[in-house]
Amino acid sequence: MTKHFHSRALAAALLLAALAGCAAVKAPAPAPGVPPSRSVAEADRKLTLAQQQRAQAEAQFAASEQLCYARFLVNRCLDSAREKRRLTLAALRAIEIEAGRYKRQAAVDERDRALAQGEQEYQAAEARLAAEPPPAPRQETTTAAPKPPRSAPARPTPQAAPGPDAATRAANVAAYEKRQRESAERQRKVEQKKKEKAAEAAKK
Repeated sequence: MTKHFHSRALAAALLLAALAGCAAVKAPAPAPGVPPSRSVAEADRKLTLAQQQRAQAEAQFAASEQLCYARFLVNRCLDSAREKRRLTLAALRAIEIEAGRYKRQAAVDERDRALAQGEQEYQAAEARLAAEPPPAPRQETTTAAPKPPRSAPARPTPQAAPGPDAATRAANVAAYEKRQRESAERQRKVEQKKKEKAAEAAKK
């Protein structure tokens, strides 16, 4: 009897907890308009915070989903958890869109400022050049060195007639050539004799 009473009490407690849990998971009111960003740093902070809150919303939904399956009115609990996640993610998405749009516009503005500054610097440089023309090039006066007077061409010296030394050299050259011819003739005869002896030996 006591055991049966405790079981009924536990079931009633679970039912009350499920009703209380589902009542606690209420869909939040739609977020008001996103305040505009005033700097790139603020837009970056918004994006970082939105990313963190997105992860928290997903984690809270996963936890609520597990709790809903343990309760009596499962479908109503799940619908409330899904609606809460949807509204949270929609609000975060609005923040991300606004911050991203601000950063893109800031980048465009920065590019336009850089182009305008470059154009101003170019125009200023052109104005300076027009107001201060470059000085004319200096004409350097150089004194040319006097050219040396032309020297008269050297007269050819007459060739000396061949003396006795030239005749001696010619005779020596002729004698040397004669000895070379005689030596070649003797060598030819020796080779001829060797061939004849070889031929005779082959006949025997």
